[in-house]
Amino acid sequence: MSGADLANLVNEAALFAARGNKRLVDMDDFERAKDKIIMGAERRSLVMPEHERRNTAYHESGHAVVARLLPKTDPVHKVTIIPRGRALGVTMQLPTEDRYSLDREGILQNISVLFGGRIAEEIFMNQMTTGASNDFERATEMARRMVTQWGMSDALGTMVYGDNDGEVFLGRSITTHKNVSEATMLKVDMEIRRIIDEQYGLARRLIEENRDKVETMAKALLEWETIDAEQVNDIMEGRAPRPPKPSPAPIPPSTDSNTPSAPAPNTSKPAEEA
Repeated sequence: MSGADLANLVNEAALFAARGNKRLVDMDDFERAKDKIIMGAERRSLVMPEHERRNTAYHESGHAVVARLLPKTDPVHKVTIIPRGRALGVTMQLPTEDRYSLDREGILQNISVLFGGRIAEEIFMNQMTTGASNDFERATEMARRMVTQWGMSDALGTMVYGDNDGEVFLGRSITTHKNVSEATMLKVDMEIRRIIDEQYGLARRLIEENRDKVETMAKALLEWETIDAEQVNDIMEGRAPRPPKPSPAPIPPSTDSNTPSAPAPNTSKPAEEA
């Protein structure tokens, strides 16, 4: 974490503590600050219809279950169906150590996790929604980079197809890369399609084989809105998820002994006249 990120975290935590009338910043404030920075600010004013809440619960449960079942993905830290930023729900995964590069199998498994949300919608809600659009965009970009930049395709080999300038390989950039033939571009497109289809199939198989875990997680999310890593582990190990940890009560500000108190009301009766 950079110095700027740490300062931002401390500032947000201090704000949460101040809103709770606390004298000191505690770990609960830092946790809420971290969630806001990583997942976005809560939008509790956004009231979703019940069928959309259910769809979001199954969507996020699909992501979380696939992530927990694949060994090279980051651990699931928290799952929520409280709208944050532009998302209706979030599955937060946090690495356990610093990482400076990605390996091929880890990237493939991350693609599978991205497909878990849409697959859960299809299986449990019998529908498709636009909520998976960003998941598809990220999965396609990862598969494209594997093929065109990272040399992770057996079919295309260890060659870079296109410039490392942030352009998409297909579409606008087709006219700018004269050194790539149409036949090669077709191979690239087919290889991207193969990677996506294989990882989609893997995610679907995992969800089909663990329907009970997705159902239990979605039910917990609908009841509590947010579950943490311990509750996710309970569900994945076949146990009923433990209740959420109670939020610490705000500490009322203490009265400084040096501050003069307000005068006590005069309750004495006036003296009777003689």
